[in-house]
Amino acid sequence: MKAIYLRAVLLLASICWAAGGNAADITPLAPEAKSIESPSGWEFTFAPYFWAAGISGDTGQFGLPEVHLDSDFSDILENLDFAFMAAGEARYDRFSIVGDVIYTKLGADADTPAGILADSVDVTSKTFAGFLGIGYAILEDQNGHLDVVGGMKVWSVETEISFNGGILAGVDVEDSATWVDAVAGVRGNYFFTPEIYLTGWGLVGAGGADLDWDLALGLGYKFNDSISAIAGYRALGVNYENDGFVFDVVQQGPIFGVAIRF
Repeated sequence: MKAIYLRAVLLLASICWAAGGNAADITPLAPEAKSIESPSGWEFTFAPYFWAAGISGDTGQFGLPEVHLDSDFSDILENLDFAFMAAGEARYDRFSIVGDVIYTKLGADADTPAGILADSVDVTSKTFAGFLGIGYAILEDQNGHLDVVGGMKVWSVETEISFNGGILAGVDVEDSATWVDAVAGVRGNYFFTPEIYLTGWGLVGAGGADLDWDLALGLGYKFNDSISAIAGYRALGVNYENDGFVFDVVQQGPIFGVAIRF
């Protein structure tokens, strides 16, 4: 059984590594193994975290030409104006209720096709993504678990695009959209030692968006039964288009968090 867990976690790790190499709401990177159990049998985890996310992709609105965003890894901290992230879980036996909330405000430079319509473009993107799902452990022992998860993710996105120079010089437009996607996947962790563990998840789905995916992988250290620290990498992508509003982007970057159990 231990070998089965290790293979499952290594498979999840390889998926997350591939997504991070190709692209850019960690979502619950909170270990549940060996956590405190309340008298009722429920286990609770709250995990605030910081995600230094860059952004790349295409955005557009009001029928104006789409603009291309491309903020590489070295620009991540410079482009992050504000962020709030937190994850949580309530667990009972093999069942779990998981949640994740992300709010980011990113400023980025962009360009138009061939650079004809504008010399440069400034884009400000405010993104809220809230996930709520239910999980069931298909593999579980004293070293960790692997859960299947399904749920809903609510998106609310507001973008402001400012054109500088060229034909569209001085044009400044702002638009927003809200939609819901159904997503499913796996999440889990594996303890190499009583203190050190690997944790992560992978989700994919669609609904209001044509595609919605989220991959994360982290390494954690358990200080005691109540507090752990996690460091890792997360990549999240969404492709949404409706009534002239386009938000086809990938956000990615390192993530750091603390998991608190009670």
